[in-house]
Amino acid sequence: MNSSATTFTAYRSSILHFTESPNAQGEGVEYFQDGVLILADGKVHQLGNSQDLLPQVADLGASLVEFPDSLIMPGFIDSHVHYPQVDVIGCFGEQLLDWLNNYTFPAEMRFAQREYADAAAALFLQQLLAGGTTTAMVYCTVHPQSVEAFFTASQALNTCMIAGKVLMDRNAPQALQDTAQSGYEQSQQLIDGWHNQGRQKYVVTPRFAPTSTPEQMRLAGKLLADNPGVYMQTHLSENTAELAWVRDLFPDNKHYLDVYDKFGLLGPTSVFGHGIHLSEEEWQRLADTGSGIAFCPTSNLFLGSGLFDLATARQHGVSVSLATDVGAGTSLCQLVTLNEAYKVAQLRGLALHPYEAFYWLTLGNAKALMLDDTIGNFEAGKTADFIVLNSSSVPLVDYRVQQCKTLWEKLFVMMTLGDDRLIQHTYIAGQQAYSA
Repeated sequence: MNSSATTFTAYRSSILHFTESPNAQGEGVEYFQDGVLILADGKVHQLGNSQDLLPQVADLGASLVEFPDSLIMPGFIDSHVHYPQVDVIGCFGEQLLDWLNNYTFPAEMRFAQREYADAAAALFLQQLLAGGTTTAMVYCTVHPQSVEAFFTASQALNTCMIAGKVLMDRNAPQALQDTAQSGYEQSQQLIDGWHNQGRQKYVVTPRFAPTSTPEQMRLAGKLLADNPGVYMQTHLSENTAELAWVRDLFPDNKHYLDVYDKFGLLGPTSVFGHGIHLSEEEWQRLADTGSGIAFCPTSNLFLGSGLFDLATARQHGVSVSLATDVGAGTSLCQLVTLNEAYKVAQLRGLALHPYEAFYWLTLGNAKALMLDDTIGNFEAGKTADFIVLNSSSVPLVDYRVQQCKTLWEKLFVMMTLGDDRLIQHTYIAGQQAYSA
C-alpha cells in the first residue's frame, strides 16, 4: 500500500467484534482490552493490541484518537424499520389493523410532499446514528419521492442503506394507493436510479399481502427476477386477525407464506417482518428457500401481536435478524431492542446470551442482509462503520458495569440497562457522523 496516497487514522480503546457466530465460551469473540483499530481511507487496515500496533501507527504517520474507558464496536444493523413511522412512535396502543388505519396511514399521507419527506428522512437518519445504527433495511411510503428523499439523505451521509417504495394497490386509503402497473414502473425507475449507487441498495416492498392485489404481487416477483441482487421485504404472520384476513383474501393458498411463495417472493434476499404465528410447513419453507425473518420485539409486545419463537427458528435453521420496526416499536436504538428480545426469549424458555445478542446486532444482521462482505466486523478491507460506547454516560449502567467480572456480564448490563445514551460517537466509513 502506498502510504503517500493513503490517509491512515487510528483509534485506541477497548475493541470488540465477532469473527463468526459465537458461543458462551467466547469462541467467535475477538476482544482487545487495550486495542488499536487502524483505518486506511475509511476501510479497516489492521486491528490488534496497542502494544503491537502503536509502533505501526507511528510508522504510517496515522493520527491517533484515544477513547479511554470506552468500547469500540462495529455499527449496529437494523433489518426492518419504517422511517415514516417516526411520526407515530409512541401513539396509544390498539392492535395491528386498527393501528395502521388510525395512525400509520394518516401519517404516511404527508410524505406526498417532498419537503416533508426530506425533513423526516434527515431526522430519522440522525436518530439511527444517535442510537448506534449505521445500516438499516427501510420501508418508505407509497410515494416515490419518499424514497428519493431517503436515499438522497443517506447518500449525503455515506451510510449503507437498503430502502424501497411501498407497493399498495388495495385495502388502504385512496391517497396511499398506487396501481399494480404504476407501482411496478416506479419501483423499476427507483432501482435504476439508486440500487448500488454508492452504498445505497434497493428493496422491493409490497407492504403485506392484504394491501396488494395478485397482479401487484406478480409484478413484485417480476421486479425481483429482473433485477438480480435487489432485496424484497414485507410482513408475515404478525397478528391473528391479519392471518384470518389473508385466508379470506387468498382462499386458494395453503397458508400465509404460500401467498408470497406463489409469486416468487421467497429467497436469500427476502426478509419477512415478524413471523410470529407460523406453521411447521412455513418454517420449513423459509429454511429451504434461505428466506429470513426480522424479529421486532418492541413492536410485537407494544401491539400485543405475540411472542416470536426464536428456538423454533433456530431448530429449522431460518435466518433471523433483529429489528426496531418503529413506530409500533418504541425505540430506534438496538440496545433497547435487545432488552426486549431477551424478555421475549425468556418467556419462550430461551436465555439469550449477550455474546449472541451483540453478534446479532453486528455480523449476524450483516450476514442476514448479505452485507457481511463489506460490514459487520473489523476484518481488513471492510468499510469502517463503528460506534464508541461509554457506560459512564449512564450512572446506573456505569455502577453495575464496575461490579462485573467478565466481558459478557458487562455486555449483558449494557443490553438490559442501556439505551442511546451509551452511544458517544458514530463513525461512517471512518468519518464521525454523530457525537453525543
